[in-house]
Amino acid sequence: MAADEEDGAAHVQRPSNRKSGAKTARKSRDGGSRTGKDAQRPAHRASAARIMRNAAEQLQELLGRAPESVSAVKPTEDGWQADVEVLELERIPATTSVMASYRVTLDEEGELVAYERTRRYTRGQIDPRT
Repeated sequence: MAADEEDGAAHVQRPSNRKSGAKTARKSRDGGSRTGKDAQRPAHRASAARIMRNAAEQLQELLGRAPESVSAVKPTEDGWQADVEVLELERIPATTSVMASYRVTLDEEGELVAYERTRRYTRGQIDPRT
C-alpha cells in the first residue's frame, strides 16, 4: 500500500482549464477573474432555490400570511421574478379557501424590491388559462 493511501489522502492531478490566448479574463466583483460566459454573469447572483426561499420569507413578513408555495421563478435583467401562492382566507371545506397569487420582484442578491397581487381564486378552482 502506498504512503498516500494509508492516510486516506490521494493525490489527483486535474487538467488545467486555461486556453492559450483564446479569451481574455475579466475581473469579477470579488476580485477573481472569469472568462467567457461566466464573465457576463454577476459573480454574486443567487441560485433559484435561494430566490424561492427569499421570495416566500420576505412576502410573509410583509403580508403576515405564510405562503403555500412558489409556483414560478425566473431570472430577469435586473434580478429575479417569482409567483408566490398565499392562503388569504381559510374556509371549511378547504377547497373553498381563498388563495392569492403574488408576483414578487427581487434584485440580484434576492432582496424583495416590489410585489403585487395578480389574482385571487378559491383553492378548488382549476385555472382556466391552462
